[in-house]
Amino acid sequence: MRHLTIIIILLINTIAFSQEEFIIADLKVQGNKKTKSFFIKKIARVQAGAVLDSVQLEEDIKRIKRLPSVSHAYYQVFKAHDNAYNVFYNIEENFTIIPSANVYTTNNDEFAFRVSAYEFNLLGQNIAFGGFFQRDIYNSYGLSIRAPYLFSNKLGIAFNYQDLTTQEPVFLEDGTADYRYNNTSYELLGLYEFNFKHRIELGINYFNEDYQYKAGVTSPDVAQDFDVDKILYKLIYEYNNLDYHFQYVSGFKSTLNFQYVTSTEAVLPDFVIGWNDFSYFKRIGKKGNWANRLRLGIATNDDSPFAPFAVDNNLNIRGVGNTIDRGTGVIVLNTEYRHTLYEKEWFILQGNGFVDGGTWRNPGGDFGDFGDDQNFRIYPGVGLRFIHKRIFNAIFRIDYGYGVTKNATNGIVFGIGQYF
Repeated sequence: MRHLTIIIILLINTIAFSQEEFIIADLKVQGNKKTKSFFIKKIARVQAGAVLDSVQLEEDIKRIKRLPSVSHAYYQVFKAHDNAYNVFYNIEENFTIIPSANVYTTNNDEFAFRVSAYEFNLLGQNIAFGGFFQRDIYNSYGLSIRAPYLFSNKLGIAFNYQDLTTQEPVFLEDGTADYRYNNTSYELLGLYEFNFKHRIELGINYFNEDYQYKAGVTSPDVAQDFDVDKILYKLIYEYNNLDYHFQYVSGFKSTLNFQYVTSTEAVLPDFVIGWNDFSYFKRIGKKGNWANRLRLGIATNDDSPFAPFAVDNNLNIRGVGNTIDRGTGVIVLNTEYRHTLYEKEWFILQGNGFVDGGTWRNPGGDFGDFGDDQNFRIYPGVGLRFIHKRIFNAIFRIDYGYGVTKNATNGIVFGIGQYF
């Protein structure tokens, strides 16, 4: 209502004084403690001396609310003198030093855990920096830094390093084999924001993949041990028109991820992979939120047990199990209704009902595989979200998915943050 009143006043003034422009005398930032005021002004499109424009004010507030350091933001306009006005951007901050710990068991009933710590507002400029350590039969760790506005209000950089070791199932004609899989990678990305809605990431990733056979069936066509160096060229293009109000989201977002991977070994040949996530969110009444994600993906159709798209609890289908199948194409739709059950000061309890459905193209198969009931999976379910309003991404989720298609399973999935 406050924003609507300001817009109406500006429209009335514009009509009454059509020959007169209203100028911004000064842009002030208040309410922020850790986030630097100069950083907010740096990324803002509204600047002192510019013409007062309600559309730019609204876009700035949407951009600011997307920052990890901000839980909520709004603007105010006050007359300074004559036709000049002061603009105030009011910031409600998140706590951004986030430790986390996940404990779980593997298919072999081995105790496993992952601990991490990230600062999402380093130097008060929304630079994300941190790392993780994981023990899941083997040790893994990683380190990353992401500074989207390091060089200007449009240009930034990101660097990621990881040494990830897991036990991976490989699906062969006669059954499944377990491999010790290690991926050591170094990734450098350039980040560029064209405008409020459009941004791009472009970069290169050098990595090594090491597979060592552990147990299960074997095949004369599949090596039991091999070590491969690869180079991955990555392009991400994002259209983002989402608007956030604490736990509620509305709007549309599209993210295209395209990768070209070159290899030094024929057993893992060069390939191209691309997928697009289409996300749509809509507020339902005062306490409801309808959320949707459609993923369409395709990759080079090699007849290989190491196909890139996985069917997995934590990626696409809640309740299906951990990496139960792989494919060279994917169609997945996740839809859920989120409802705020309880809200008091900083705490929110949110419930959700969901349906996850998807289908995959078999390695070396054709597009008819998408209609094969062996590849099609539908899992409805319910879940809970425990949300802290003042800590960035402090959402603990628990979901239970129950399969209704052929050879279905069921299971509980835990995680940090919304599923999508």
